[in-house]
Amino acid sequence: MPRRHLHVTGAADAPLRTALRALRTELDVPRGFPPGVLAEAEAAVKAPRLPGRDATDLPLFTIDPPGSTDLDQAMHLARRADGGYRVHYAIADVAAFVAPAGALDAEAHRRVLTLYFPDGRVPLHPPVLSEGAASLLPGQVAPALLWRVDLDAYGRRVATDVHRALVRSRARLDYATVQGQLDTGTAEEPVALLRDIGRLREELEAERGGISLRVPEQEITEVDGRYHLAFRAPRPADAWNAQISLLTGMAAADLMTAAGTGVLRTLPTAPDGAVARLRRSARALRVDWPHHVSYAALLRTLDPSEPRHAAFLQDCTTLLRGAGYTVFTDGNPPMPALHAAVADEYTHCTAPLRRLVDRYAGELCVAAVAGQEPPEWVRAALAGLPQEMAEGTRLANRVERACVDIVEAALLMDRVGEVFPGAVVVDVRDEDASVGTVHLEAPAVVARVEDPGGAPLPLGERLDVRLTQAYPGRDKALFVPA
Repeated sequence: MPRRHLHVTGAADAPLRTALRALRTELDVPRGFPPGVLAEAEAAVKAPRLPGRDATDLPLFTIDPPGSTDLDQAMHLARRADGGYRVHYAIADVAAFVAPAGALDAEAHRRVLTLYFPDGRVPLHPPVLSEGAASLLPGQVAPALLWRVDLDAYGRRVATDVHRALVRSRARLDYATVQGQLDTGTAEEPVALLRDIGRLREELEAERGGISLRVPEQEITEVDGRYHLAFRAPRPADAWNAQISLLTGMAAADLMTAAGTGVLRTLPTAPDGAVARLRRSARALRVDWPHHVSYAALLRTLDPSEPRHAAFLQDCTTLLRGAGYTVFTDGNPPMPALHAAVADEYTHCTAPLRRLVDRYAGELCVAAVAGQEPPEWVRAALAGLPQEMAEGTRLANRVERACVDIVEAALLMDRVGEVFPGAVVVDVRDEDASVGTVHLEAPAVVARVEDPGGAPLPLGERLDVRLTQAYPGRDKALFVPA
């Protein structure tokens, strides 16, 4: 599921930043790495497990947000003589540094995921690895799992290979730079092909009924003691880059199912009730959703730079909840094994610096291609991975929900008592219809509403509401009918 992107700037002692620090304490979020973990990481940097193959002649490049240093992936794209394409995708080889059952490994299993806060992140691995020796930084020779995926002229996968190799990225690009080069026609062919391959993969995604949410990034800035909301719509290059990761995850799932041992990322089809709620949200935001149009088809018509569409796309992430990890070791993949949003078998394998399960998926794929049994340390950990990932994901979701509450309260804190016209009731409690949820159009906030007299709220209807409380970290935004 795509995480809601929130970025905060402002003074360290501002109410919002103070509330975020308190949230870390409340959720017992790790503040640093134990000395033993740091010592093992330092030792691993000096003596990593290096592969025998050398692919440092491959001119890889990375695409990440500006300033990123934990670089999981690097790519090179080329045309093939038969009119198809060749995708090289290097994934950071975390296992080259993390010894099974060591202190680093134990700490990674404790953390499970990198946690993202609006004002910073809590990493899965010590920065000496995640932002240093294991990262695919430009000019640095690093061990990687090097994928080679061949596509035909229509973007369909025709061959897959993955093996360990030393790689060296040539350039660290960001999304704006890549988009600018593509728009002006100044991109070199390996970068220009990102658009060609990305569009082909998007067409194939549409054919199979897959969904890619273009969720806008939400930035809260403080100016003269007031908070302001701004959205950054994702660029086409963001989506094309994501298609390369999806391609690799689908290829990895096929390798594991063929080998008979693996861990898949699965997502059931959304229940009718969840879709009905989303239709109410569409109505609230005046997003035209004809009944004969499917959810997947609707998403392809939305413009994330348009505020109403941006707010609706945030709501759409609710249909992706319920995803989990399914392990199989007996040669019989689970049924169904599909990820409903991808509309195919899929796994996570492209972000091992930030997600625990990816290290194991990568090992399984390398073993599958080599025709070997997976390492014992991988097999021993598989059974526990779904539960570990579930617990880590629950914490990440709590962080996200709390951060959204804090950010929305900060955005509204100086507007307590104000009436917001035309909000729409998008949900009510089954057991108490006087309590529900309203969606404001401007600012695009979703918050709780209660009728103090106990009257039922008009589900799906517009309602003028008054803000009664909002303070970051103390009071969530709360509205009453005006």
